[in-house]
Amino acid sequence: AAMVLWRLAPHRVDRLALLDTGARPRSEGEEIGRMKLVALAREQGMAALADAWLPPMVHPYRTADDELLQPLREMVQRKTPEIFSNQQNALLNRPDAMLTLASITVPTLVAVGRDDLWSPLAQHEEMAAVIPGARLVIFEDSGHMTTVENAPAVTAALRDWLTG
Repeated sequence: AAMVLWRLAPHRVDRLALLDTGARPRSEGEEIGRMKLVALAREQGMAALADAWLPPMVHPYRTADDELLQPLREMVQRKTPEIFSNQQNALLNRPDAMLTLASITVPTLVAVGRDDLWSPLAQHEEMAAVIPGARLVIFEDSGHMTTVENAPAVTAALRDWLTG
């Protein structure tokens, strides 16, 4: 969403933060994995989806951390298979935003959990290298859900980015 906003109305953006994300279009085989998750949600429900989908999204040491995962499970279960399907279709049809990144002229934070399996560190290193003056921040002991896995570090990075 942030990259679309930059592309459509750059005059309205004075800084940009890109956390645990990507800029490339779908990868080969990505559709198969996403559609398996959609089928799981439709056939077995959102609780089954949460149980399968969430553990790989967090740091490997936190896959059994109910204090972390329970609120995330509840978040997933508040949605419907149709909403989840629409989200997956949007991700599968995302444009290549690499050229958009090169046009960014505002202070930009690119941040990622070191152990993010969904949007890996290498992807963020590539994005930061393309954005002029971007700052790359890596959150240790975090997977894809950095904002909940390592909230103090994310808050500090965002605060620094906002005031820097």
